[in-house]
Amino acid sequence: MPVTVRAENDNDVQAIWHVNQAAFGGEDEARLVDQLRAGGFVRLSLVAELDGQVVGHILFSELKIVSSDSSLDAVALAPLAVLPAFQRQGIGKLLMQHGLDACRKQGERVAIVLGHPHFYPQFGFSAELAAPLDSPFAGEAFMALEFEPGALAGCTGQVRYAPPFGVFS
Repeated sequence: MPVTVRAENDNDVQAIWHVNQAAFGGEDEARLVDQLRAGGFVRLSLVAELDGQVVGHILFSELKIVSSDSSLDAVALAPLAVLPAFQRQGIGKLLMQHGLDACRKQGERVAIVLGHPHFYPQFGFSAELAAPLDSPFAGEAFMALEFEPGALAGCTGQVRYAPPFGVFS
């Protein structure tokens, strides 16, 4: 049976908690998802379902890039999780493709991720694109993706994550 990707619904909350807890080996990401949801910061939350079981999850939340004279709305991609028994089967890639397509359709301009530098670039994320941004993160794991070409041209603003992330520039 093929994997189905769909928007999360109220019945998925416990399954999403379990996926994130199992994938990350702790409760931090699961708590983050709950806090982002409770705070109204979620822009997109999708699940991957196989034989009626939620086996993966991806979430995009509000993020702002603020400079002295302007502000750019963006999304933070975090977390992306797949149950350990289902990893390395293309489910994460499927969630990424559906998530990025949905963000484009919603009119998002930019996505930011702190993640594995060998996974995210295959979807267009770039550390070079994120480098000029003022962020609590840096290096090859801090990446940006422009849904709208040129959206970050000349942008050197401060990255502001939603409060549940607990990070401040």
